[in-house]
Amino acid sequence: MTFKLSVLQSALDNRGSKMLEINKIKEVGEDVRIHESASISRPHMVKIGNHVAIDEFFACSTSLEIADYVHISKHIGIIGGEKGLLKLGNFSNISLRGNIICVSDSFKGEGLISAPGIPEIFRDQLVAEPIIFEDFANTGANVTILPGVTLPEGVVIGACSLVRKSDELKPWKIYAGNPIRLICDRPKEKMLAYAKELGY
Repeated sequence: MTFKLSVLQSALDNRGSKMLEINKIKEVGEDVRIHESASISRPHMVKIGNHVAIDEFFACSTSLEIADYVHISKHIGIIGGEKGLLKLGNFSNISLRGNIICVSDSFKGEGLISAPGIPEIFRDQLVAEPIIFEDFANTGANVTILPGVTLPEGVVIGACSLVRKSDELKPWKIYAGNPIRLICDRPKEKMLAYAKELGY
């Protein structure tokens, strides 16, 4: 296990925020900035690529795989415990106050909610499926994503939207709303050209 912490050890980022020491995270690339207020419950289940910024009040209880050139904004919640998984592709983003729900109770009356002290036999059924952001996928502020959602390459989800597994999303489109609806196409030529200049 190798840790690349040279840019993180008690350093300050360009906004003056103290960086979090992240020597417990399974894999960390270069140029990674994680705010000291971030909470990562299972660091041994987290892999972070290169050029990644995680802002204030980030909370994650799941497995997490982050590729390169990723920004996770302030007040982001990723829930689901040890059964949950979120994958973020290259050039992806989660904007302010995003809610990523990788695992949830089904709430269909099959049992009690999953709370500490409740024996497994008495608990509700769980809906547990990975959430995947493909390359160039992004969300606006206050977006909630439910278990099993894949955001295809280049998709943007507009602010205050709810995304369910049953929503049919196509690459390089912009969607918004609850229920979600197609807003418009998202031109990709410049983004792909710039990414190529960066080696992708």
